[in-house]
Amino acid sequence: MRKKSDQRPGYFGPYGGRFVPETLMAPLDELARSYDRVTRRRKFQRRLKNLLTNYAGRPTPLYFAERLSSTLGGVRIFLKREDLLHTGAHKINNAIGQALLAREMGKDRIIAETGAGQHGVATATAAALLGQTCTVYMGEEDMRRQRLNVERMRLLGAEVVRVDAGSRTLKDAINEALRDWVTNVRTTHYVLGSVLGPDPYPRMVRDFHKVIGQETRRQLRKQVGQDWPHLAVACVGGGSNSIGLFSAFLEESRTRLIGVEAGGSGQELGEHAARFRGGRTGVLHGTKTMVLQDRHGQIAATHSISAGLDYPAIGPEHALLHDEGRVEYTAVSDAEAIEAFHLLAATEGILPALESAHAIAEAVKHARHLSSKKVVVINLSGRGDKDVESVLDYDAEKSESERQEAGADRHPAETWKHVVWGGDR
Repeated sequence: MRKKSDQRPGYFGPYGGRFVPETLMAPLDELARSYDRVTRRRKFQRRLKNLLTNYAGRPTPLYFAERLSSTLGGVRIFLKREDLLHTGAHKINNAIGQALLAREMGKDRIIAETGAGQHGVATATAAALLGQTCTVYMGEEDMRRQRLNVERMRLLGAEVVRVDAGSRTLKDAINEALRDWVTNVRTTHYVLGSVLGPDPYPRMVRDFHKVIGQETRRQLRKQVGQDWPHLAVACVGGGSNSIGLFSAFLEESRTRLIGVEAGGSGQELGEHAARFRGGRTGVLHGTKTMVLQDRHGQIAATHSISAGLDYPAIGPEHALLHDEGRVEYTAVSDAEAIEAFHLLAATEGILPALESAHAIAEAVKHARHLSSKKVVVINLSGRGDKDVESVLDYDAEKSESERQEAGADRHPAETWKHVVWGGDR
């Protein structure tokens, strides 16, 4: 069971809060008041539910992955298919919610940051739907590896601003979005895309994604006769898709929760984005949380093949859940994520986002220890269309000798049987 902690407003235990310039304190106060007031209205909730159902495509299926389950020894693996939502990821839940809130606040311009591009696409979509203007900030490196989503945002009418400072990834895109918001707070709402940033963003984004876990409970009850899984796994960048799933099971002691960070290409600082692998408490983008830093306290460089996980901090609620021991946080390497991408494609005909592939890879590690009576839920947070070029590039860079040593001449599903079981079965 989750431990009960004393909570200060805007905090999760010692984490969270507002660490922002004075010019943002009033807008954050306004946002918090508006969120608490507006989202309690039945009219707002009806409008939100209508759009999530008839426009975005909720509820998403809870799909029994029969061939994947069989390949991994028979444990019952279910995929929460957030990838089937309009725009291709869970991000649309929050984007529609915040865009509706902005309209209630009388703000007709919205801005956003994006890493993998899915939050940017979702925000551009919501803006087009509600008649708002939209600007999306995106790091130059992410624009290169997510070209398809850049063009999708532009086709939806958004201005995509290239950020070429720093590491040219998600961290730097958030920096630029915050600068924009400081300058234009009277007319602009910042649609932050994860459970990050100053209060009320971590709780607001979490609440808009709670629908993931709520649906999962109902679907499990109908499909397996119990409303909880033995194991629930989700990837964790900032942590929006994972907290959306986990929130429904935090008080369920029979459910083991695992959040999967980006293990990148190595163990050294700068080679990964695993905040619980050498991270320390710090402040980034307005919130106190676990942050990857060098010995001088400077924000460390990060790496992940998945743009959406390539970020040096984690949402403050996740930091508390780690300290409480309620959620386990692990890391999956680039190579393991690529193998999981191929595995799901080969066994289920589904191309997962590379972010989601991290969760699949972690679930695979546990599958052989679980009986056929156990239920595993993996949050498939997004689809992999956007990552095809990255996967092909990664595969092409592997030498023939490395591929032979890893057994890559096999069918991808057979490769995973060999890796998981230590031989053919």
